[in-house]
Amino acid sequence: NKLFILFLLFSFQFFSQTKKEKIELNIIALHKKKFDWLISKQYDSLLTLFHEDIEYIHSNGWVESKADIIADLKSGKLNYKRVDVNEVKVRLSKNIAILTGKGVFFVTMDNKDLEIKLLYSEVYIKEKGKWLLTHRHSNKLQ
Repeated sequence: NKLFILFLLFSFQFFSQTKKEKIELNIIALHKKKFDWLISKQYDSLLTLFHEDIEYIHSNGWVESKADIIADLKSGKLNYKRVDVNEVKVRLSKNIAILTGKGVFFVTMDNKDLEIKLLYSEVYIKEKGKWLLTHRHSNKLQ
């Protein structure tokens, strides 16, 4: 009887951890899809990912709202060419996921090609069963 109870306790812990890891992997996949959508200018997909009150802070201090991000992509002011993610991890707490990553961003801004190494964080919140990006902040790395 005691052995069975121990088995149940360990099984519960194992399955809970697995569920958490699956959610973390889901967030990482969504984060990487976001870069694909930015590169391919899939506005509809981006609009479904971005929270209404998103605050998107670039490494140069430029702060954008949901409408700003889409407008700048459509106008060509900012074009994502490629993003190489080198490192990523997720901290999960109920309906909040905080992702931190490092990567190299190849963009064109105001017709100037840039290669920027960044450390960034993204905050996702779960609303109505769906993960939404509500905050992003990046810093340049040397």
